[in-house]
Amino acid sequence: MLKNYLKTAWRNLLKNKFYSFINIVGLTVGLAIGILILLWVQNELSFDSFHKKAPNIYRMAIFGGTGASRQIWSQDVAPMGPLAKQQLAGVKDQVRITGNEFFSMFRYHDKVFGNENVVFADPSFFSIFDFPLAEGNTAKPFANDNSVVITKKSAKKYFGDENPIGKVIVADDKANFTVSGVINDFPDNSSFNMDMIMPMSYHINKKLADNKEDVNSNFSNFNYETYLLLNPGITPQSLKAKLFNIHISHKKEDTDVEYLLLPLTKTHLYRLDGTDRGISTVRIFIVIALLILVIACINYVNLSTARSMLRSKEISMRKIIGAAKSHLFLQFIVETALLFLIAAGLAILLIYALMPVFNELSGKQLVFNLSNYHIWIVILATISGTLIVSSIYPALLLSSFEPLKALKGKVSATMGDVTFRKILVVTQFTFSVILIIGTIVITNQLSFIRSKQLGYDKSHVLGFWMRDMAKHYDAVKAELLKQPGVLGVTRSNSNIVSLGGLTGDNDWDGKEANQTFIVHPMAIDKDFMSFFKMKLVQGAGFTGAVADSTHFILNEAAVKEIGLKNPIGKRFRMWKTNGTIIGVVKDFHFASMREKISPSIFYYTTNLNSMYIKTDGRNAQKAINAAQEQFKQYNGQYPFDYTFLDDIFNNLYKGEQREGTLFNYFAGIAIMISCLGLLGLAAFTAQVRTREIGVRKVLGASVTEIIGLLAKDFIKLVLIAIAIAIPAAWFSMNKWLEDFAYRINIGWYVFVLAGLMAILIAFITISFQSIKAALANPVKSLRSE
Repeated sequence: MLKNYLKTAWRNLLKNKFYSFINIVGLTVGLAIGILILLWVQNELSFDSFHKKAPNIYRMAIFGGTGASRQIWSQDVAPMGPLAKQQLAGVKDQVRITGNEFFSMFRYHDKVFGNENVVFADPSFFSIFDFPLAEGNTAKPFANDNSVVITKKSAKKYFGDENPIGKVIVADDKANFTVSGVINDFPDNSSFNMDMIMPMSYHINKKLADNKEDVNSNFSNFNYETYLLLNPGITPQSLKAKLFNIHISHKKEDTDVEYLLLPLTKTHLYRLDGTDRGISTVRIFIVIALLILVIACINYVNLSTARSMLRSKEISMRKIIGAAKSHLFLQFIVETALLFLIAAGLAILLIYALMPVFNELSGKQLVFNLSNYHIWIVILATISGTLIVSSIYPALLLSSFEPLKALKGKVSATMGDVTFRKILVVTQFTFSVILIIGTIVITNQLSFIRSKQLGYDKSHVLGFWMRDMAKHYDAVKAELLKQPGVLGVTRSNSNIVSLGGLTGDNDWDGKEANQTFIVHPMAIDKDFMSFFKMKLVQGAGFTGAVADSTHFILNEAAVKEIGLKNPIGKRFRMWKTNGTIIGVVKDFHFASMREKISPSIFYYTTNLNSMYIKTDGRNAQKAINAAQEQFKQYNGQYPFDYTFLDDIFNNLYKGEQREGTLFNYFAGIAIMISCLGLLGLAAFTAQVRTREIGVRKVLGASVTEIIGLLAKDFIKLVLIAIAIAIPAAWFSMNKWLEDFAYRINIGWYVFVLAGLMAILIAFITISFQSIKAALANPVKSLRSE
């Protein structure tokens, strides 16, 4: 029986090639894109979940400050991890990680590398997380303070095919590190991605030797990522107050400190306070995947039910010769399943073809490997869900015809009510219009970010770390200014595009007793503000005089937060320097547009290591070559690494740009699938109204009138879809924009433009079949009918 069902289904597909083509193309594209999106979603949700102890690992952070300066510190003090492990029964273990501030060049014999991603970590890094040593002793990853664990990729880069264990990597030609272990390269769905891991004990001892700083007792240096491994059953909420008590017992003035604990598996998609950092994008993409699949299903259901009248006599004859309703139901399920099987096979081939392009657009390294059971979960869930949604209603409808009525030609009266199909078309285009509006809003917001005035001029500015060249800054600057294309030179200790430093160690006249003022400090020279064309709204800038070492310049946000009405000349202390406020600079953006401008402060010093060179654009390469020549003169073989500030700024929004591009493509594909369905319905409408069109043409109807006749019913449905989509899109896109502190307003023109685009797309789609029907010879159509 099944063989007979399959044979009949195959014949039906071949008999109706045009409609089969539309259904197969729509389902193939819908399934392929739906599966690709869900694979992306699966990858995003899987970050850090491969660690066996992940359910009990939490990242520790601090919520500190008062008033508008209150913010999250993603890094905390070094002593808190060990103290939590010692004093709290619920904490089983801890690990601290901090960046490399000591070395910039690494050498093995004649191989020299710079810009390596190096961190210092406690040995528990390898026992808390699942990064076992492929070579070396996992129980004792560091043989001593001068050991290093490297990835397989780094081992290959430094040592080729040699055994890396016991080999010595020289850092900055002054510190030797012996390779004591090799780990597999970090997976793509890991929040960690390092080249080398050095022992925290080396970092602690070097800090003590260089700066006389005892890291293990310093509660003012917030430079450490800390992860706690909790005992099973211990909730993070139960530890927050205890962590606060430990902190306050060592630093009584930090009364505003609140400890946060975020599960490791949430660190990729959530901020440390649990708010959105990407989970909303994942949810949006889930919705888009479902919309694309639903639109593809609607196409199939619409065409199947619309063409059901044409199969009524076939079904009736089957019933008369003895076919039960269940047999007919199964027959139509098999027809749908066969069509889906073809579409699924083509979808898998399409996924293989699109995967490199998708990876490039998304910045992922997804692999479509059918031997991976996770892939099959996504494929089977997508195909089975879509198959069930698409097949049941048409099968029930087709198997329910009354044979006598169908044979007498009376079935058309019962099928005249096409309300259900109209609802499906409206639903389809409602989704499409929402996606069109979303595309316009996202494009406008990203364009707004790129074009918004930042409060400084970053164009054609390159920056790099000077190292030993810093001691000869004045001579180097004079030499560079002679070069063609160099418009200016300045220096600082931080990157103005993304200020990372924070401090709450400050005081001023009028400061309240329990007030904590968190501010972003930046050390600059006298030319910095004029170099970046920053505007002073009060006071004056630095002149390079000796007195400038006790002068401060605050931004407007800082002045507002500390409540000084006339700040110029007022006392201000930061760290151990008591000084005076001499200027107020206009607010400028030094972080993502998702965040409000925070308080910042500039102080003057000549002990600076980051150089910035402004070029005229045309001669940028000459300026780079001149800078490299000067760098090599004072730094020998150290690698010369530079970055343009425009690139750093663009990297802040790389994720949004990629997601915006993907959204645009997915929206376009959803609209295309909707149009395929509309094309099929228009063809069917023209087919069943062939006699009417012929009669109208004989009576004198023009081609334009025929096109209007066939198009108007569909355009009405599109107009209803637009009316439904506008409020839904307005609400959803406003929710998306809420994540940006600086954002566009959604103007009325967005909805008008989206509506006109939807009408135009629908009309063009319908016109293909309408024009064909209108131009047909009425004599032939009336003769055949």
